[in-house]
Amino acid sequence: MNSNEKQWYFSVDRGGTFTDIVSFDPEGRAHTHKLLSISDAYEDAGIAGIRTILNLSPENPLDPNLIGSIRIGTTVATNALLERKGAPAALCITKGFEDLLAIGNGTRPELFNLGIDKPSPIYSHVCGIEETIDTSGAVLTELDPEKAEKSLQEIRSLG
Repeated sequence: MNSNEKQWYFSVDRGGTFTDIVSFDPEGRAHTHKLLSISDAYEDAGIAGIRTILNLSPENPLDPNLIGSIRIGTTVATNALLERKGAPAALCITKGFEDLLAIGNGTRPELFNLGIDKPSPIYSHVCGIEETIDTSGAVLTELDPEKAEKSLQEIRSLG
């Protein structure tokens, strides 16, 4: 008998409010569970949900041989970016390409509209780092770690 035949497979989506777990037992039946992402009742919602599905109390250790895989995704970081509520961010990019994200790829929803409203960038500072790599991945100009560190420290001092 294949050892994978007795294993559970879990997928966990950790959201800001709820964590959803979908699992498949060794017979291939689906199980779902939803719980609060943050609670005083448990340290980690994903692990707590897996324990609930496996009918294990917090005192009982998880048997790694029972678990074929655990896939984890999160909407927390995506939502923070979309809502502009995350920590301040900086864009560190190859020198000469500092405006790359502002320019984008040139697509325009209305070709002849001169008054395009563009969303503000998710980063507050841009840092051009001196280094160059060609299209095959060969280094043309090596990164100077000390210069890069100095640039990052300057950004950090700006707040």
